[in-house]
Amino acid sequence: MVSLLLFGCFLLFLIASVPIAISLGLASALALLYSGKVSSTYIAQGLVTSIDSFPLMAVPFFILAGDLMGVGGLSRRLLNVANVFFGRYTGGLAMIGVVTCMFFAAISGSGPATVAAIGGLLLPAMARAGYNKGYSVGVLASAGSLGIIIPPSIPMIIYAVSANVSITQMFLAGVIPGLLIGLALIITAYIKARKAGYTGEDQRYTAKEKWATVWDAKWALLVPLIILGGIYGGIFTPTEAAAIGVVYGFVVGVFVHKEIKLKDLYDVIANSALTSATVIVIVGTATIFGRMLAIERIPFMIADYIINLTENPIIILLLINILLLFVGMFMETLAAIIILVPILLPVVVAVGVDPVHFGIVMIVNLALGMVTPPVGVNLFVGARVGETSLEKASLGAIPFILAMLAVLLLITYVPWLSLAPLSLMGG
Repeated sequence: MVSLLLFGCFLLFLIASVPIAISLGLASALALLYSGKVSSTYIAQGLVTSIDSFPLMAVPFFILAGDLMGVGGLSRRLLNVANVFFGRYTGGLAMIGVVTCMFFAAISGSGPATVAAIGGLLLPAMARAGYNKGYSVGVLASAGSLGIIIPPSIPMIIYAVSANVSITQMFLAGVIPGLLIGLALIITAYIKARKAGYTGEDQRYTAKEKWATVWDAKWALLVPLIILGGIYGGIFTPTEAAAIGVVYGFVVGVFVHKEIKLKDLYDVIANSALTSATVIVIVGTATIFGRMLAIERIPFMIADYIINLTENPIIILLLINILLLFVGMFMETLAAIIILVPILLPVVVAVGVDPVHFGIVMIVNLALGMVTPPVGVNLFVGARVGETSLEKASLGAIPFILAMLAVLLLITYVPWLSLAPLSLMGG
């Protein structure tokens, strides 16, 4: 009965358009009061203890670092670099969008932030070049999902904390899957552009001009090397790397590129604080929700049911993929991770799946949820920036979603793609 009340209230709140963080907290509170198994102070204690974590401190730092670097002109310079190398090809602007999103993903750690930063610069250019708006938003919304797949990734940090695995290992495991998805999106963009007749630009750049553009973007190109190189090299922790990213973004934006004025800092910090607060509240209330599931032994019952249904890891992973794709269509990524990890991780571990590999599978699934309605946060951001309807953006994203699904299946059933970097780094 408690479980029914927990899920029933949660769904009712969502249908009533109550924010997901509040829905999770209210549903947990009502179920807790009804059960009477623990004191009502458990909620307050849980909210505090769930976010009292050194690794979680990386989240607000990465959010602020991404905002500083976006406002400070780093995203525009990355776009220029991609343009001189890919602009002349068929569908060149779409390819530029994917490549730039891949680089910016290694800065922001967020899908919607990647779409907003790159889309605001590229979508108007694609419209002027005659690209269909649905196609343009579809490719950028899909590429923006790389923001949570290519490290550093905020959902990877949340998964690592929830599953008690190394954040560094999660970051390493996301490299090859992120590159594969990026390549799949570029190939799909080229095929669709060729059919639609989207030709590249006529301008050709000399080697000297290419070098000048790369040199102008050197501070942006150094970001992944500094942050990820420092983490993988054992020089600093992911949380320390995030703090270094903030300092780097501030120094480059204010003193090097001089595109961030001191009067702009308040707005940048305020926007980052608002985003961080939203994430932290979701983490806290989703943790309470997850603990209520544990009290009612729901994860164990589901694990037993699935294992009794089949012990074949191929079928189990397929069923879990279907579940995650469905959940990703309706639930915010971070909340889905915190709620589902305690339920699904025991199942996959029981059939021999590595927790780090499963984390990548889960995050790629939920990244697809960012491009699939009705939640589809990347589509909403892209449609707003690209001044088109959500329906057109959704139709434009279909070929790219299919490409990502193909890579998802490959990642799911070839663990080496996720785990190889760990072996190379001695993980």
